[in-house]
This record gives sequence, structure tokens and C-alpha cells, in this order.
Amino acid sequence: MAKSVTTIPATLSRFTAAPLTSTKKRRVAAYARVSTDNEEQLTSYEAQIDYYTTYIQGRDDWEFVGVYADEGITGTNTKKREQFNLMIADALAGKIDLIITKSVSRFARNTVDSLTTIRKLKENSVEVYFEKENIWTFDSKGELLLTIMSSLAQEESRSISENCTWGQRKRFADGKVCVPYKRFLGYDMGPDHNLVVNPEQAKLVKRIYGMFLLGKSPFQIASTLTAEGIPSPGGKPKWNASNIRSILTNEKYKGDALLQKTYTVDFLTKKKKVNEGEIPQYYVRDNHEAIIDRETFEMVQTLMMARRPGANRRSCVSVFSSRIKCADCDGWYGPKVWHSNDPYRKVIWQCNHKFDGQKCTTPTLTEEQVRERFLKAANAVIDARERFIAIYERSLAPSLATDDLEQELAELEAEINIAAELVEECIRENAHVAIDQAEYQKRYDSLAARYDKAKARHDEVTELIADRTARRKQIDLYFRELRKRQPLETFREEDWLSMVDHMTVYSKDDIRVTFKDGTEIET
Repeated sequence: MAKSVTTIPATLSRFTAAPLTSTKKRRVAAYARVSTDNEEQLTSYEAQIDYYTTYIQGRDDWEFVGVYADEGITGTNTKKREQFNLMIADALAGKIDLIITKSVSRFARNTVDSLTTIRKLKENSVEVYFEKENIWTFDSKGELLLTIMSSLAQEESRSISENCTWGQRKRFADGKVCVPYKRFLGYDMGPDHNLVVNPEQAKLVKRIYGMFLLGKSPFQIASTLTAEGIPSPGGKPKWNASNIRSILTNEKYKGDALLQKTYTVDFLTKKKKVNEGEIPQYYVRDNHEAIIDRETFEMVQTLMMARRPGANRRSCVSVFSSRIKCADCDGWYGPKVWHSNDPYRKVIWQCNHKFDGQKCTTPTLTEEQVRERFLKAANAVIDARERFIAIYERSLAPSLATDDLEQELAELEAEINIAAELVEECIRENAHVAIDQAEYQKRYDSLAARYDKAKARHDEVTELIADRTARRKQIDLYFRELRKRQPLETFREEDWLSMVDHMTVYSKDDIRVTFKDGTEIET
């Protein structure tokens, strides 16, 4: 007998599970995105929104849900695309049946993001239509075409990123400096796109450097500026210590510019990394007008180094922090509170390592005792200032000269360049000529050691020059202020911070104050 086969037609959509004869309108949304916020792109952005609003509302079988749009956002990942993520969340929540977008590249330039999102939507009966490519994701050929087009979009993004990177690095190599002027304190963009001093903001930069040199910490400076209602470089009401540290360590304030401090690791994630030698950097000297002179800048860097974490690091919690030294262990005194919960509460200062291992025998001091000893020593220095200045100019100033070091530095720079060229020549020869590898390795190691030796000494001499320059600047500033001082009658924090390098406690009756020129007065 012949078999009888009867076809039972489908009555439900296999994608939406709705009856095929259903007249229910599809809930439709559109997605628009532009990747930059320049004027031409913004026009495209507004045009996309207007077009899709009219297009969807013009269909009788569609119900307009809305247009989700991201302005000035990259398509290489979805993390920062707020409207895109909101649209996907609404679609998965059952509020959208169909999403329309201009093209695959508008939806996502990352192949993985694109396919993952499309499959997730498809599992929840939400279709996506890409108008330019005419791709419907419920179509059997849709995913194949989508994979191809997404890969092309990602490759286009990679090409654009590489072109932008090449252009940026070419500008760096040409010494062209670019900074975010809207949140860069102290400078505006000049007619030639270089940095031009903003006089009002420059006053604040100088004040920040001045407060730091007086002994205030970045946190204390930030708190002061916040309390005074001065907006931060980014226009925010609150300053933080990182703002201040950035200003204090940025070489642009001394007129130079270090280019390519960071670089983008991956064009898809846009992750940035501090350049630690992976790619070339470029240092432009005397690129623009300085706000801070070089000597002051180097002095600040020296002080910043002294405040790095460590057993005896300098602290600025109080005006006396890291300024009172224990003669027994050479460590710093720190504040301790006695009778914290009763009327006899008082703050005393004692060695931070007093009870570590071998106990220090140095005594504790009250803040009043510190003030009294300072006033006594300071007035002794003020009375005999001309004698101390003469001693400095005769004995100490010559030892802070840097002429010999600068000559050595120039010779070392020449040696480094020669050694580097020889290393490159050795490598090049080995790549093109068949030579004994043991002999090559011996020669290479010798040249590399020559380079390393010169580089190590170069770094050492550079640091010595910076230290001497900073020390000379600090003493010159100290003597300039000392010449104008009258005898002190009361303790003021400004006097203590600007005059004293440190106080050393030997015993109750032997406390010595060392001033910024190295003069030591026993009190």
C-alpha cells in the first residue's frame, strides 16, 4: 500500500511563538550611534534619530517604542554605551520585539559583542534588522552574513585605530604637544596650538608649589583649596591629593614636555597603560613658557621623593611631622595622645620606634616645648644671620656647584649614543652575515655592559645635579627670607616650616635645631 502523508501547516511563529494570523503590532525600537562629538557627526546623529522616529511611526503594523541613541561613544565595546545597554535590557524584559539600526558597524564594531548580543536577543524572540546590509537576524542566512559583516566592521575599527595612533605618534616625534586644555591648570591653547600661560591660573599653580615647599602635604593643600571654594582643574568643587601630586610632578610647568606617557594597549577595550619603555617617548625641552623655574621644580621633586613610603619617610600630618628626629635611632618623632578621655588630655611627641627592639632613651616633648626651643634657636640665627650667610658663601656654596657634573653628563650622553649604535650594528651584522655565535654573544655582552655602565652613571649624575640644584635653590630662598626677618616673639607655623629642616633630640637638655642652610643651633 502507498503511504499517505498529510501536511499539518504551522500555526505559530517559531521565533515569536505568536499565531501566524495574529494582527498584534510588533513593538519596534531603533538604535543610533555616532563615535565622535564633532559637528558633522552630531548632524548625522540628529538625522538618524529623526529618520527612525518617522520611519517606525509610518508603519501601521509597528508600534513605536522609542529611539535609543549614544552620542560620541565608540562601538568597539558595549561597556560605556548606556543607551545601548538600556535597549538590550528593555528587549530582554519583553518591551521590544524588533530593533532597527542603520548598519552592523553602528550596532557594534566588536565581532564577539555583536554575535553574543544578537544570540541573546534571538533566544528571547527579539529580532534585529540592519538596514544598510538588509540583514534580518531571524533569517536562516542572517547569522552567517552578520558574522562576516561584524568581522569587517571590527577590522575597519582596527585600521582606523592604527591610523590615528600613527598620526598621534608622528606628532609626538615632531615635538607637537597636545594637552586637555579644559582641565589643565595654568595654560590655554595658543594660536599655534601650543601652550600659553593663563596668568590667573598660573598664580594658583605657583601658590600650590609654594605651599608644598613650606611643608604642606598634597592632602593638606587639597583641603585648603577645597575650603576656599576654588574649583579643581576639572571644574569640580572638591580637590584631592592626586590633583595636587599631578600638578607638582608635571614637567610642563617648567616649560618642558614629555610625550607619550601612556599608550592604548588594545583598540577594542581602549585600555591604557603607563609607558614603561614599551614604545618610544619624546622629551621636548623649552617647548613653552614656564610657570615654575627649573630649580624650584627640581627641589619639589626631591622633596616628593623624600615623602615616599618607607620606615623613615617624611610625613606632613602635622607641622611637626618628620621634623623632630630621634638621636638614638635616627627615626622621626610622632604624636601620641595622653589622657584622651579625661580633662588632662594632651598631645606629646616621642620617637616612633621608641619601643621597637632596643628601646630609645630620648625623652618625650610637648608641643609647647618644641615651640619654645624653636623660638630660642630662630632668634639666635636671626641675630647672627650675616655671619651664617658669609660662612655658606665661603664654604658650602662651592660644594653645590654642578659645572663638573654637567660636563661629565655631556660626556656620558655621548658614550651612551656610541654604545647604543655599536650594539645595533652588532645585531644587524649578526642578522645578515654568518658569524660564530659564541664570538657574537661575547661581543654583544661586552657592548651591552658598556652601555649599561654608562647609563647607570648617567642616571646617578643626573640625580646628583638635581639634588645639588634643589639644595642650592632651597638655601638661596631661605637666606632671602632670613635677611628680611625680624626677631620672633610668638610661634607661627609659617616661620617653623620655612626655616627649619629638622630638630634633633639627644636628651632633655640637649635639643638641636638644624636650619635649611645646615646651621645647627643647640638649645
